[in-house]
Amino acid sequence: MDLQSKKINSLLSEKRIKLHIFEPSNRKIWTVVGAEKEYWLDPDLDFCSCPGYYFNNECYHLDTLTVVTEVDNGVIELKELDWAKNKIEIITFSDHEYEDFIAGLLSDL
Repeated sequence: MDLQSKKINSLLSEKRIKLHIFEPSNRKIWTVVGAEKEYWLDPDLDFCSCPGYYFNNECYHLDTLTVVTEVDNGVIELKELDWAKNKIEIITFSDHEYEDFIAGLLSDL
């Protein structure tokens, strides 16, 4: 198993990929707990706020996200919902918390 695969397996086995769902709007924010801090993932933009993406445009965090998600009619959904739920952490928030959540996420960038 190569280093990339080991990193991906580690992220999944430790449930370090997080899906934050805000209700009732159903807005979704993806984050990953990295080696140094929590990073923002945007699969729609193929973006990660980690240094690897910033300096090299390469990111195993995004690669990991493709393992647990699929695109259906332009909408990103979890693959095999039961399996994916066991590999990522899903956290539900109220829409009232969205603004503070985004502010906190951006302050860490």
